[in-house]
Parts: sequence; structure tokens; C-alpha cells
Amino acid sequence: NTVSDAINSSGWVFPIFECFHIAAFAWSIGMIALVDLSLLGVGIQHSKPSELVRATELWTLIGLVIVLMSGPILFLSDPRMYFFNSSFRFKMGALASALIFNFTIHRKVALADGSPHLFRVLTAVVSLALWVSVVFGGLFIGFTF
Repeated sequence: NTVSDAINSSGWVFPIFECFHIAAFAWSIGMIALVDLSLLGVGIQHSKPSELVRATELWTLIGLVIVLMSGPILFLSDPRMYFFNSSFRFKMGALASALIFNFTIHRKVALADGSPHLFRVLTAVVSLALWVSVVFGGLFIGFTF
């Protein structure tokens, strides 16, 4: 495959894209976690969750765009290995679930300042669990087949 060959022909291309991928993921998940912690009533106390969503949404989106652009390039370095890797498939399922949850239920609850406490807590816990699952799925790609 010419794309794989191009990515793998240099010792620097894959690691550079991986650094952007990981840094952007950390950035995005960090922004989302700020909102989740606020929903849990910890962390930044002087801002409502709705204010934090609005303040972080552009940065979250920028990070996610970088993740979603760099990820396929990493995948193309060895598509067969990734496609058959159980951790990669787990990560993709968790990522799809986390993205859907984040831009539907999570966003609605976080923007509604009057959401019941139980809904806010459950939303934050599910959100954090989904994003942690994505991270662990990514970490284990190198250790599973």
C-alpha cells in the first residue's frame, strides 16, 4: 500500500502524527472533564457547567478535529493490524459512544442549569467512563492482537 509505505518510510512521520493525536485527545478530554467535574460539583466552583461548556466548546472541537484527522493517518500505517486488533475495535466503539453521548445527552444536561442533581451526576459519570474507555482502548492497542 502506497499510503502505508509513505507513512512508514520515515522514522518521524508516524511518531509526529501520534504526538498530535495524543496531545489533541488529552486536550479535548481535559476540556470535557472540566465540565464533568463541574457537573459533579467539584473543580471550578465559580462557573456553572453551562458556562464551562460555552467557554470550552471551541477548544474541545479543535482538539477533536485534530484527533479525527490524525487518527485515520495512524490507521493507514498498518490497516490490517488495526482492523483485527480487539483493543482498536473497542476504542472505536467507545469513541463513537463517547462522541454521540457528548454531543447529545451530555451537552443538554450541562447546558440546562436547572437539571436535577442526579441527572448531572449520572451524566458526568457516564461521560468520564466513556472517555476513559477510549483512552484505555488506545493504550492497549500495542499489547493486544
